[in-house]
Amino acid sequence: MDLVVRVWNSLQDGYLISTIIVVFALLFYLGANTLFRKVIAAIRSSIREIAIPLELMVWPFRLLVLLFALAVLIHYLPLSPDNRDIVRHTLLIIAIIGVSWFMMRLLRVFEQFILQHYASKGRESESARKVATHVSLARKILNVLLVLFALSGVLMTFDTVRQVGLSILASAGIAGVMLGFAAQKSLTTLISGIQIAITQPISIGDLVVVENESGRIEEITLTYVVVRLWDQRRMIVPITWFIDRPFENWSRTSPELLGTVFLYTDYAIPLETLRNELERVVASTPLWDGRVVKLEVTNATDKSVEIRLLVSAANSTDIWDLRCLVRERLIEFIRGHFPEGFPRVRMEMGQSDASDPSGGA
Repeated sequence: MDLVVRVWNSLQDGYLISTIIVVFALLFYLGANTLFRKVIAAIRSSIREIAIPLELMVWPFRLLVLLFALAVLIHYLPLSPDNRDIVRHTLLIIAIIGVSWFMMRLLRVFEQFILQHYASKGRESESARKVATHVSLARKILNVLLVLFALSGVLMTFDTVRQVGLSILASAGIAGVMLGFAAQKSLTTLISGIQIAITQPISIGDLVVVENESGRIEEITLTYVVVRLWDQRRMIVPITWFIDRPFENWSRTSPELLGTVFLYTDYAIPLETLRNELERVVASTPLWDGRVVKLEVTNATDKSVEIRLLVSAANSTDIWDLRCLVRERLIEFIRGHFPEGFPRVRMEMGQSDASDPSGGA
């Protein structure tokens, strides 16, 4: 009988109910976590060809489940009204941050899925590079907006800040003008980043020439662009550069390129033989894509003939190697078969009469 009384008193006090709620909350957390992992495993098994980093969403999901369990539990905890309000306010702030964190991770997973999906179909294609640029910049823009909304949401949970916000709205025009002047350059940079994302004069993977340096676009953000140079250096270029100044984009519509090699020879070089050797050299290497091979005399001076060799390749790397190969092979060919074909300086010397033409002594 005493035991029953003690149990009844515990029920009246609410401690047993709180304990039961805690146990159920813990079971709910473990069950939701297990279910989420099974969903991840099912998704990965269905698309094995693409490695989606779904584990990025595990910790944000756990935080949201824990917050949901605590939100249910708080009503049954023996807390004073003031303490309950403080705990509820804290949970609300953490929930705003947790939702933003979950959405940012979800956007990152979606970005990786799109990029790997197009990578499996050929990363060098124009459509794949444009999609990669769109998705990457869209995720960065949405991340900035999520951070701003989360910060605004957290601040608006405080009554003091909410009242200040209403006061600021009364003078929003003046504040907007002042903010515009103060952050003019930053806003210009941000708008340039959005413009790059929409118009896409450059895409991730494009081969560009900036400040007389050639390289590939490795990363595009809202404020700067990372260009990976041929010697593996990284050039950080402000995003406004690609809006305000001209630059070269060698792979905007297609990675295929034409390359030129200049040779300077003597007038005695047989051009038709040299042309046949050029065609034989490019036909023997996989670097040539079979589109263009030409030999043309583009200039002639009093000392040499300028010969331009025009060849084509599938991309910038192949065209560079092909140009070097053609230059080396033709120089060796001229040295071995026509050593007199290199530029020479000719000089004629006449022999003067032995006697004095004036007949003087």
